[in-house]
Amino acid sequence: MSSSPKSAEKVSDLDGRPPESTDFANYFCTYAYIYHQKDMLEDHKRTGAYYQAVLSNKRQFQGKVVLDVGTGSGILALFAAKAGAKKVYAVEATNMAKNARLLVEHNKMSHVVEVIQGTIESIELPEKVDIIISEWMGYFLLRESMLDSVLVARDRFLAPGGALYPSHASIFMAPIRSNLAAQRTSEFQNSMEGWAEFLHEMQHYYQVSLDVLSDGYRSEQKDYYLHTSQWTDTHPQQLLGPAAPIIKYDLNKLTLDELKAPLKSEFVMHMTDGGPVDALCGFFDVLFKGSDENPTDNEIRLSTAPDPTGATHWGQQTFPLHPPIDCAPGDRLRVSVEVTRRADNQRLLHVKAAVSVEGNSIYAEQSKTPREFRWNIE
Repeated sequence: MSSSPKSAEKVSDLDGRPPESTDFANYFCTYAYIYHQKDMLEDHKRTGAYYQAVLSNKRQFQGKVVLDVGTGSGILALFAAKAGAKKVYAVEATNMAKNARLLVEHNKMSHVVEVIQGTIESIELPEKVDIIISEWMGYFLLRESMLDSVLVARDRFLAPGGALYPSHASIFMAPIRSNLAAQRTSEFQNSMEGWAEFLHEMQHYYQVSLDVLSDGYRSEQKDYYLHTSQWTDTHPQQLLGPAAPIIKYDLNKLTLDELKAPLKSEFVMHMTDGGPVDALCGFFDVLFKGSDENPTDNEIRLSTAPDPTGATHWGQQTFPLHPPIDCAPGDRLRVSVEVTRRADNQRLLHVKAAVSVEGNSIYAEQSKTPREFRWNIE
């Protein structure tokens, strides 16, 4: 499958450098395909929130200079142009930039929108911008680390008093009932049974013992089945209590150093239903509020919380608990969490949590030592 068109011609005189090859292979390459852009565009909660954030705040965009970081198909740049921006710089690292330029030309917006191909870190703009818009969010908000590039763009190009769209972001966790933990445990056990059969066959047919690899295989499979979070479409009826915020970001003020440091947070989740708690459910919200100097007229929220009408393309990240945590209505789960970037791939995440039960139930009495869990977000 190829991303078309693939001409080597420049998209703009302002073009910068392409992504480093490993980062392209690990991250950017997917975004060069139209099918992937389609998957995001047809998420109407996502696309609709951006449309409302821009078009219901035309006063903020009228006559302004806008930068779209990671423009993809160019849709957000087109929204800004429709809202009356006088100039939009639409920056895209991949060959999708060429499709974005075609789309801009087709929609007769070339006099406003200039598509630029290159990483945001490598380009230069001829002027400061009033607004930076970007759809940078990954699973559990921070996976993909694209917010790094948005903050780089803010520090390099945003004029004093300028605004980010979105401007604020929050990560939440909630206790849920789920069959995921039991399902993954069963799959792990099936995998180990298959390994035992494999060892027997290798010995029987080839007289070679592979027993020495068993510990390594078991560790691999445990990481995959028991220590990896999963994309889920969680229904609100699965919630055992309200979600608690892990962290809240003001993107106008967040520094790159703060973002790159381990995220450490302690919070309490109040149980309205009894356990067992099979998993923790993580999701995020972003707000379009503008800045203190240039607030929006209409504040828009894009939420990825469990929704009876179905999930956004981000879904939720479900962190299974092995074994589940027993608790009673009225108990509290005290959670200490740490989120770090993976050493082997900085765009992926590692999550550690320590969970204890507080309250008057027998489960709280038994929870003297916090239970410790870890997961990878792939």
